[in-house]
Amino acid sequence: MTEPTEPPPHDEAHGGALGARLNWLRAAVLGANDGIVSTAGLVVGVAGATDSRSALLTAGLAGLLAGSMSMATGEYVSVSTQRDSEMAALALEKRELREQPEAELRELTGMLQERGLSHDVAREAAEQLTARDALRAHARVELGIDPDELTNPWHAASASFLAFTVGALLPLLAIVLPPPGWRLVVTVLSVLAALVLTGWSSARLGAARPGRAVLRNVGGGALAMAVTYAAGTLLGAAGV
Repeated sequence: MTEPTEPPPHDEAHGGALGARLNWLRAAVLGANDGIVSTAGLVVGVAGATDSRSALLTAGLAGLLAGSMSMATGEYVSVSTQRDSEMAALALEKRELREQPEAELRELTGMLQERGLSHDVAREAAEQLTARDALRAHARVELGIDPDELTNPWHAASASFLAFTVGALLPLLAIVLPPPGWRLVVTVLSVLAALVLTGWSSARLGAARPGRAVLRNVGGGALAMAVTYAAGTLLGAAGV
């Protein structure tokens, strides 16, 4: 009988690394998209009330810093919670392996059977995986966790901060650099072009059709700018 083995380490690492890179890239695109839309809505709204370059710059910088810090903090808290849960699950599994090794071996055998192996093959595979690294085997098969690839909250927070900042810089620069008569046009066109790019990128990374994603992205950004500009214009006209 052929001995069951784990997938080749190189292939497993390659697949896991590719998936991780795609997830990070997708998160970066979405973070940049948030920076574009939120900052564009803010500066366009202010532009509806005033043409003061200093007011636009102040509002844009405030929105950029507040948004990027909010994104980073939220991501840090979320990923920290996920990491804590993963570490708690690993600690519990480690204790169960120490206190109830036979029961854990039967449990692993059952889970391998559920994946299509016969009882004898599943039992032999479970014994080999347990002998090699019991915690790793249970973490991957039972919990879906790779002990060597736990999420890092600092990496996630810094990536979110950077992605949002890069996205927010586009509408900020577009609203303050051109002359007053061109600011709104340049900003709207730049933002819509960027939203086409981020919508297409997010769809491609998710293996989805880009057409609808681009339309949703551009439509949402255009609506946000229209609403904030109308509100800014009304407030400016009222002298608020």
